Amino acid sequence: MSVQSAEKALSRKQRLQEKQRRQLAVVDTVDKAEAKVRKAEVELAVAVTEAVQVFGDEQSASEGLDMPVEAIRRFLGMARDEAAGADRVSGAGEGS
Repeated sequence: MSVQSAEKALSRKQRLQEKQRRQLAVVDTVDKAEAKVRKAEVELAVAVTEAVQVFGDEQSASEGLDMPVEAIRRFLGMARDEAAGADRVSGAGEGS
């Protein structure tokens, strides 16, 4: 009887390990996709910032890009935040 019980326990353990492996794989896939989305958003924010400069102001860029002014402002804020973060990282070792 103990042999069957050990095989059952091993089987449960293997099933649990497989389930955990699949869950970790899915989490990893989602993490990678989120990183790609973040990168794409940053690239879009930079492009929107350039569009605002080329069109002259947010309203003109909104009309030229067929994008709501609120979205333009969100991307401008994202670009500012990204630039501020890059400044902090590049200046982190200086003056220490």
